[in-house]
Amino acid sequence: MVPWGTTLPGAVAAAAARSPDRVAIHDDGGSITYSELWDRAQRIAGALLDRGVGDGTRVGLLCRNHGGFVEWLVAAAATGADVVLLNTGFAASQLAAVARSEGVTVIIHDDEFADLVSSAGVHTYDESTMNTFARSPLLAAPRREQGRVVILTSGTTGQPKGAARRSDRAAIEGVAAVLERIPFRSGDTQVIAAPLFHAWGLTNLLLGLARCTTNVLARRFDAEATLRATSAHHARVLVVVPVMLSRILGLDPQVLAASPTPGLRVIASSGSALGGRLATATLDHFGPVLYNLYGSTEVAVATIATPADLLEEPATAGRVAFGVRVEILDDRGAVVPDGTVGRVFVGGSMRFDGYTTGGSKEERDGLLSSGDLGRFRNGLLFVEGREDDMIVSGGENVYPAEIEELLADHPAVDEVAVVGVADDEFGQALAAFVVRRRGTELSADEVRAHVRDHLARHKVPRRVEFVDELPRNTTGKILRRSLAERSGPPTT
Repeated sequence: MVPWGTTLPGAVAAAAARSPDRVAIHDDGGSITYSELWDRAQRIAGALLDRGVGDGTRVGLLCRNHGGFVEWLVAAAATGADVVLLNTGFAASQLAAVARSEGVTVIIHDDEFADLVSSAGVHTYDESTMNTFARSPLLAAPRREQGRVVILTSGTTGQPKGAARRSDRAAIEGVAAVLERIPFRSGDTQVIAAPLFHAWGLTNLLLGLARCTTNVLARRFDAEATLRATSAHHARVLVVVPVMLSRILGLDPQVLAASPTPGLRVIASSGSALGGRLATATLDHFGPVLYNLYGSTEVAVATIATPADLLEEPATAGRVAFGVRVEILDDRGAVVPDGTVGRVFVGGSMRFDGYTTGGSKEERDGLLSSGDLGRFRNGLLFVEGREDDMIVSGGENVYPAEIEELLADHPAVDEVAVVGVADDEFGQALAAFVVRRRGTELSADEVRAHVRDHLARHKVPRRVEFVDELPRNTTGKILRRSLAERSGPPTT
């Protein structure tokens, strides 16, 4: 394994040498050990090299959470190719556009996406082909040049862009930011429900492979099945995005009771805002095991909230991670006082190398803009929302997170999103989209009265619309632009 160094294939090679018979992946199709995973990955890599995949090639991976994703990712990386992780929620036109912009010439895909990739104009390999490749001769020798893993941004405000990450020692040292704060152990069993094509799911997969974990995967998220798997496998770690936690805690109490999780020590959540109410509900049900990570595809991990932090301040994004620098700056680039809202800038060794199509995030004094607004209080970061989510209504700056957090605490509210919509009188007006809790009643006037009783008058939504669910992307982020576009005239 030494010739592979500190690369992704190197991590799997080392795990296969240390714990060859340990189960590496358990999915809907069964289990595979580390020695089997490394053997199959090497054989697939050899077959791909024979077909021209290697240094300078861009390979797209369009897969759900299963063992094939891991095999094919490791194999493609072993050829020296760059690997672009494609969003399983893409429409055909989106996929084709991203393939063109990212220079993807080969797509490895799950069988269910055959029709989707057929119009992408690239060479494709399906599951049966990859399984055939796994019976090819072993890869003769490691490639000298190691490719990059390209993670796509969520694309909530435009076309997704590729964010390339290094696989050198500087990037690997950045995992200390996570390990220093979260009690991961060698040989853990972890259920990864978060999508592997997203930075959060991928990070936990890579950390898991490096410490010889058993990784439990399922192609599609189902709240009851995820909880059942966590219980049945005696998992010590559960990796989720917040909406998954919400779905699990929303299960019938009898279903929750039927799948006890006494061995669970870490629920690792990231990918979108957690919210104070959800944090408290999770701690109440599962105990002091919740860890909330804040960051982005570009800046990686910025802050981490431990169970103690969340018990103290349920809405916090946590404290600055080890080896990371976070500053709150004003529009001129000056650091703002504690408690003042400003722009969040982050620096650390895990930051991305820049967008693959050119350009980068705004940078100041070695720090990258996260695109969020936030404030520090007593060493804890509180994120107010995206910079472009801030609403200027009647000359007043309004941060949706404050209103959403208030409304989320209402006993009749299950979920809520607040967005700005065009308004002739105020420039922008507040529109609240509310999902009622099952079995409850709530009127628009009651929503406005609740806000009026607790916040300034200019923060009261002019429009309130009740919906069955909030539109989200595949990583659980609310599609605010979609809500703003559908909003009609103010309710009265």
